[in-house]
Amino acid sequence: MGELMIKNDGLALLTSEKALGDVIKPLVKEIHLFDTYIAGTTHLTDDSVLEQATEGMQLTLRREDNKFDSKAILLLLPDGRKIGYVPEKDNVIFSRLMDAGKLLTAKITSVKDRGHGFKQIAISIYLVDF
Repeated sequence: MGELMIKNDGLALLTSEKALGDVIKPLVKEIHLFDTYIAGTTHLTDDSVLEQATEGMQLTLRREDNKFDSKAILLLLPDGRKIGYVPEKDNVIFSRLMDAGKLLTAKITSVKDRGHGFKQIAISIYLVDF
């Protein structure tokens, strides 16, 4: 790892080939905002997507231009496939935070098979603070 040097004029220099993000990472914290559930059925989604969902998996949140819900937030697996949405009843504040440039992530806290091709996935939503 390189060094972070502070020059006399207050300018900080990183003497490394690594990205600055590698240096800042230890300063990043996730602030827990909310717990909720998403539901999926193998009849309406690609079954392999639901099978990929495992406890502890990090999800990406992305705003979507959606004619049914102007505040829609997609939940994406690490490979970029859609697993569902933040429930509409819960997305008002999160969509406003995201529209203001805040980074939100989610983590799967449990996956329960409810039978008849229905899965219930519990997630926690976090604000990533730098």
